[in-house]
Amino acid sequence: MGGLSALILILAVVGLLLGKASLTLEEILAVLIGQGTPMSGFVIGELRMPRILTALVVGACLGVSGSVFQTTLRNPLASPDIIGTTAGASAIGVVSIVIFGISGFPLALTVIAGALVIATAMYLLAWRGGMSAYRLVLVGIGVAAICSGIVAFVLSRSDINDAQAALVWVTGSLNNSSWSALLPVTCCAVVILFALATLTRSIHTLEFGDDTAAGLGVPVERTRLAAIATAAALAAVGVSTAGPLAFVALAAGQVARRLLGTGIPGTAVSGFVGAALLLAADLLAQFAWPATAFPTGVVTGLVGAPFLIWLLIRSNRTGSGG
Repeated sequence: MGGLSALILILAVVGLLLGKASLTLEEILAVLIGQGTPMSGFVIGELRMPRILTALVVGACLGVSGSVFQTTLRNPLASPDIIGTTAGASAIGVVSIVIFGISGFPLALTVIAGALVIATAMYLLAWRGGMSAYRLVLVGIGVAAICSGIVAFVLSRSDINDAQAALVWVTGSLNNSSWSALLPVTCCAVVILFALATLTRSIHTLEFGDDTAAGLGVPVERTRLAAIATAAALAAVGVSTAGPLAFVALAAGQVARRLLGTGIPGTAVSGFVGAALLLAADLLAQFAWPATAFPTGVVTGLVGAPFLIWLLIRSNRTGSGG
């Protein structure tokens, strides 16, 4: 975590330095201690800092969410963007933006509430005298397909300007980052993370199997439902802020496993990994191609898709993918 913190700090400094209005380290330090010029203060305080902090909050939420899904379902391929939670939140967001014109903090609350409803529905559909992780993944894939169809239908029937704004959001972008959007969403994330912290011990006990966890006094189904609900809420926080950024949640838990050298992805470490991954992806999206800037979701998709293919091949060889 110390190494990841250092990496995040380096990436944040790079994010503050780069841009059309080039700044030096001395100018950045002057702004941070309240002695910068009005121009440098505006560039850092209103343009770059909110974007960097938004990337950190969203990345941490997605990383923790992916880790909880993988731990609870005992499947390395389980993540909110694979089993349909992210797609459901995306559909709720597009309908809210295009049809009802909701934005800002009300949009975040709507997406979080909708994601919880969809996660509960998937859990109930996968229930057959008990919850099977394999059934939940299959149900989630079906729900994701339905939600993708809803998104396509709403975009095809909407005004071109609304469709353009919604399409950027669906791709995943940090372009609309601001203090007014960041602060309430961060408060929601802190509340959900606090609720998750009370479940951490029980969630990791589920790694040993349902029978062992029950023998150790863990209420298995209640713990699993609560874990899935909190993980879905965290994913919805990220989606409501930056759209459905692909593969961050999936990759964070896997990277954390390899950094720790254990079979269990540390929840906190996964959050740090998610924050670092998203911040790095956003920097690439902004500055890797000088002629143009891309939505952050384009970069996470280009990097994440080969990672998913590699993970599927590896899981198929080892039999660890469920």
